[in-house]
Amino acid sequence: MNDLAPLLTPEGRALLEEVRGTAPADELAVATRLRRDHPADLVSAALGQARLRQRAAAKFAAADAERMFFTPNGVEQSTRASVAAYRARRLTDLGVTSVADLCCGIGGDAIALARAGIRVLAVDRDPLTAAVARANAEALGLTDLMEVQEADVTEVDIAGYDAVFVDPARRSGRGRIFDPEAYSPPLSWAVAAARRAPHAALKIAPGIPHEAVPPEAEAEWISDGGDVKEAVLWFGTGAPGAVRATLLPGPRTLLGRGLPDPEVRPVGRYLYEPDGAVIRAHLVAEVAEEVAGGLIDATIAYLTADELHPTPYATPYEITDQLPFNLKKLKALLREREVGTLTVKKRGSAVEPEELRRKVKPQGPNAATVFLTRVAGAPTMLVGGPARPPEGP
Repeated sequence: MNDLAPLLTPEGRALLEEVRGTAPADELAVATRLRRDHPADLVSAALGQARLRQRAAAKFAAADAERMFFTPNGVEQSTRASVAAYRARRLTDLGVTSVADLCCGIGGDAIALARAGIRVLAVDRDPLTAAVARANAEALGLTDLMEVQEADVTEVDIAGYDAVFVDPARRSGRGRIFDPEAYSPPLSWAVAAARRAPHAALKIAPGIPHEAVPPEAEAEWISDGGDVKEAVLWFGTGAPGAVRATLLPGPRTLLGRGLPDPEVRPVGRYLYEPDGAVIRAHLVAEVAEEVAGGLIDATIAYLTADELHPTPYATPYEITDQLPFNLKKLKALLREREVGTLTVKKRGSAVEPEELRRKVKPQGPNAATVFLTRVAGAPTMLVGGPARPPEGP
């Protein structure tokens, strides 16, 4: 879709309604029928938009996605609505009533801010992207709180706003960008903008090195449904240098306390897999203390303990077998246990889960989980399953 305007006409909107929910297998037949009465380019644009809306339903509420407008990059790079809403709540808790949203994309974050009652200036330099954000503000009835500008964010006057939110582009034509100074705009520019505002939130890749976090910023890693979504550098929260991991839904937040690395101990009855946000935030030690556990290896973020201590920050598994890495032994064990449903997890192993499944050929009515990892430096296979709380008397 190179031009949004035709889709905003009465004819375009009627077509969007008509093609809503079209299955991929039906697109050719639908397009052939509609081209009898409508321009071919408009039909193609409407079908393309319907396809994007279906994809966007994974990030936005279905009722919103069906009304919003998207670009392929916009769907790919948009924040999940639950994460954007959580950030907006944090800003309202800080007393923020106005935000300059720089690099707003199709407006997903601005929408969450506006719905939280915050007045938003949403800025993007790409003409089509800005037009899509403007159309989304109108589609969702948020134009009173959401102003969209097409401009270079480095030239926008942010004076008078309570906070700045910056979501720099972290992809190029070659794929993901890992160097924060190669973001567009660079992280250093975003930090400078943050320092000029009373409050700020900078969305960055979760893999950012901890040493790249400015000392006056609070660093937060956020996961949703167990998937790590982003890291945020917060300014003006009154907690410089703080580190936290937040798990959605909830939210549940684990605060760093500067604990030393957990000790390495033999594998006990239970294995804990910390949430990805906990691992990215370097807060495995805080979880180890909570579950009274230790590491299975100094370089592997799996924890072990002899007793079950439920925690929202890690998933517990009960371990039944510990084997040196040997596929023949694993295959024999799974055959003996009649395991047909095999979940493969790995950390510190080069073996791919699908490759292992092909080689061991699980068959049978039972289920198991195998961890391909290292224990005290040695390649190891741990077999078990999700831990269940002990039954009461």
